[in-house]
Amino acid sequence: MPIIKSAKKAARQAEKHTEHNVEIKKDIKAAVKAFKTKPSAKTLAKAQSEYDKAVKKDLLKKNTAARRKAELHAFAKKAGVKLTATKAATPKAAPKAAKTTAKAKTTAKKPAAKKPATKK
Repeated sequence: MPIIKSAKKAARQAEKHTEHNVEIKKDIKAAVKAFKTKPSAKTLAKAQSEYDKAVKKDLLKKNTAARRKAELHAFAKKAGVKLTATKAATPKAAPKAAKTTAKAKTTAKKPAAKKPATKK
């Protein structure tokens, strides 16, 4: 058992993080199992999303998740799942123009920074 206060806190945090990580891994396993029992584009997306969440939280390495997602994709292809393309982001010109003008106005109002005085 830790004796130092900071070590005790680290031990408590480690327990919480471990529980959280186990939950995330269970979510991944459940999503993959759901996909393999009933392959569809929706369940595939859910499983891939769970892998992405794990990477975002540093639970899995990026290449590990990519490899597993590729395996799911290959499984889907063999099962004959119709994969739908993701929606392409459409650029919105009007809001961008408004943002640039707002930035120009705010930068014009800022006073110039003063140089610190040097000792002689």
